[in-house]
Amino acid sequence: MKINLHTHTTWCDGKNSVEENVLAAIEKHFDVIGFSGHSMNPFARSWHIAPRDFEGYIADIKAMKEKYAGKIKILLGYEADYFPGVTTPSKAYYSMRGLEAEFLIGSVHYVVSEKGHYSVDNSLEKVRANLIRLYGKEGGGMESVDGKKAVCEYFAAQREMLAKGDFEILGHADVIRKRNGILKFFNENEDWYEKELKATADAAAKAGVIAEINTGGMARKAIDDFYPSSRFLELLFERGVPVNISSDAHNVNDLDFAFEL
Repeated sequence: MKINLHTHTTWCDGKNSVEENVLAAIEKHFDVIGFSGHSMNPFARSWHIAPRDFEGYIADIKAMKEKYAGKIKILLGYEADYFPGVTTPSKAYYSMRGLEAEFLIGSVHYVVSEKGHYSVDNSLEKVRANLIRLYGKEGGGMESVDGKKAVCEYFAAQREMLAKGDFEILGHADVIRKRNGILKFFNENEDWYEKELKATADAAAKAGVIAEINTGGMARKAIDDFYPSSRFLELLFERGVPVNISSDAHNVNDLDFAFEL
């Protein structure tokens, strides 16, 4: 079966409507398309579904389910953010609020440090500025950044989410790598990084989640590799963590980006 469960639309930061994505998925011979609008309910940044728009999002997807029944299976889900002390991906929470999640992707975009918070999945310039602001020395540049601390805090947030959350799919599990190719603030071959991967793989196995192989960073030319890395994927496999392949599509052209690879 050809499936993509990580799809964004104009209800959040995607470029195409729900129906445009459905039509493209049918054309590309998908069996299943799952919509996973960015959600920090009941809060939102500019790239999340606004709280006032959840009813519209749900109604839109339900209408497409009915309209294209028999041609493709459509699932209604969310990519739910973990923000310590603010929001935790939880099927029970979405059910309680009548948001009808058929699946949840749990993702860490924000890391909270002692000096503040930032998004690891932001533009190169903003990630650089925030790493210097939160993990660098006063007056220093990237050379002063404590990359190990930044990465360890990211994976600690992943493990907190896995321990506290209630969701099916672990989103882009090592997206902290996204800007490392240019910024070079840590070395993936060092022992401490391997320990972080192993601890996070253990947490994923204990939580019983699926880890997605995400091609979105490649589609947006931010990285020339999948999430998770080959080494991280090996560790997940050793622990029996299942995977699914998703494109993290923000436009219809990327629905099956690099699936053959």
